[in-house]
Amino acid sequence: MNAAITFEHVQGQKYKWLVPTIDQSRILQVSTTYSLCVPVASTLVTRGIESSENIDSFLFGTYDELKYHPSLLKDANKAVDRIIRAIENGDKILVFGDYDVDGITSSALMMICLIPLGARVNYHVPHRARDGYGLSVKVVEKAAASGYKVLITVDNGITAFAPAQRALQLGIDLIITDHHRPHDHIPEAYAVIDPLQHDCLYPFKMLAGVGVSFKVLSLLYERLGKTLPAKAYELMLLGTVADVVPLIDENRLWVRHGLSYVNKVQSLSFATLKANGNVSKERVSSTDIGFCLAPQINALGRLEDPRQGVQFLMGSDPDIIVRTGQVLKELNQARKEIEKSIFSTIKGHIEQRIIDIENRNIVVASSDQWPTGVIGLVASRIVSLYHKPTILLHTTDYGISKGSCRSIGAVNMFDALSSAAHLIEQFGGHSQAAGLSIKTENVVALSDYLHEHISKNTVPSDFVARITIDAQAQLADFSQKMVHDLAYLEPFGHQNSVPTFYVKNVTLVSPPTLLKDAHVKCMIFDQGVIKPLIFFNRPEIYEKLLINQDKAFDVAVQITENHWNGRISIELIGVDIAWATT
Repeated sequence: MNAAITFEHVQGQKYKWLVPTIDQSRILQVSTTYSLCVPVASTLVTRGIESSENIDSFLFGTYDELKYHPSLLKDANKAVDRIIRAIENGDKILVFGDYDVDGITSSALMMICLIPLGARVNYHVPHRARDGYGLSVKVVEKAAASGYKVLITVDNGITAFAPAQRALQLGIDLIITDHHRPHDHIPEAYAVIDPLQHDCLYPFKMLAGVGVSFKVLSLLYERLGKTLPAKAYELMLLGTVADVVPLIDENRLWVRHGLSYVNKVQSLSFATLKANGNVSKERVSSTDIGFCLAPQINALGRLEDPRQGVQFLMGSDPDIIVRTGQVLKELNQARKEIEKSIFSTIKGHIEQRIIDIENRNIVVASSDQWPTGVIGLVASRIVSLYHKPTILLHTTDYGISKGSCRSIGAVNMFDALSSAAHLIEQFGGHSQAAGLSIKTENVVALSDYLHEHISKNTVPSDFVARITIDAQAQLADFSQKMVHDLAYLEPFGHQNSVPTFYVKNVTLVSPPTLLKDAHVKCMIFDQGVIKPLIFFNRPEIYEKLLINQDKAFDVAVQITENHWNGRISIELIGVDIAWATT
């Protein structure tokens, strides 16, 4: 966001809108220089991308132009030296991953890059319910018994203190590659590669786990004078988008590079994900991956044998791809139903005041019926609906509750959990998303503690949901020209969100329609132009529109192309709505 711009406030039905006040001459200058429609030029200026150098880099920059050298990562050279020595000596290497998308893509990436080099390598992905998250002492001991000399973690390990100590005792060289925030100290391992270490000189700190793995492997291949397998870019793309890391700087150009690759060459596994997700258009976007493909990959972690997930993404066996792809489709559908059920239960508890959303600044809920693989997704939906940090827990029958945390911008969940470490068995993650394990008897105490902690470090306005308007627009602006221009701003994702436009004084052409008791569709009119508008999962807007259907209103919208039966049309996705009397 451009710090020099002032914002006016509009109170919408759900959000407070921050509407920028911008120097129109600067917008017109950008629009004319780069042949961009005015709302897209305005979006660039609102987001602080104003200078010619910054605009050129943002719109036309390539991965090769912003490639930070992987040797800047602390311990990267040391890790690569050990991997090369293992390959030369025939030492057995075990890759230890995680069951989420980032961990599975990282594991597959390691395998497809190490096998062609002649490495004696295998991998292990823990079972979500049976094994839990992260490297364990038991896994280290089994690896030693099986003759492994090198153990490489991907997307985990930065809090594996006891396993690291055990590896040292058993003569295993442990190489940790991770991207989660370290605690006050790091495990005693052969090499620890995590850009968030305070003494790591790597300039970009927000890589996904697959990004850290990719960097290490890039350095390995550079040292050996070889070219990375092309499949590596597909895996890097999937893991980076799915882990919702900021799509800025290096991540953004990586994803752009990956999208360019998969839109030219599609593996069978990628094509299977597209077919399962009903993505029929030729050009896949980061949004398609985030909403249609990544949720399927997350289902890989719920397979009885998570190894199938890595095999599916490695893509070496067509039979496994076809068979696993069908399982994915079924699991993803089941996941949707389970997620919907849990969300409805929690929403019902809030409406019945069993969960006090008004007087508590954090939502904490638990059940022995909630699968650990789904509650993180539900927590995100609760945060989106109520704008309160949320912790959801699966209660086990041995006195431990395991769960996921999601937060809002004003509350750093990692810091909050750090301050409550005396109540928690184990935790890790980032400021906005974390995981934890806690004795069930301490859950109430944790909830009370975090409520007090958050109260001391926030103000009431922090819990008001906001959206930032990127530009004002008229209905006539929403055209194929705008879609074309917006493509230069892609890929969209965390910290490079799909632009939101403010359209004033539109009216209904006809009464709205309520679809599936959840979505509201209508036709809106202004200055001789009619456009379709749909609000997803906002049924409350239906009644408001019926009551006020003769009144003009303002809308905050996003633009999308609707691909249906071979036809492409422009459609507006409603974000929020406001009346002058709201």
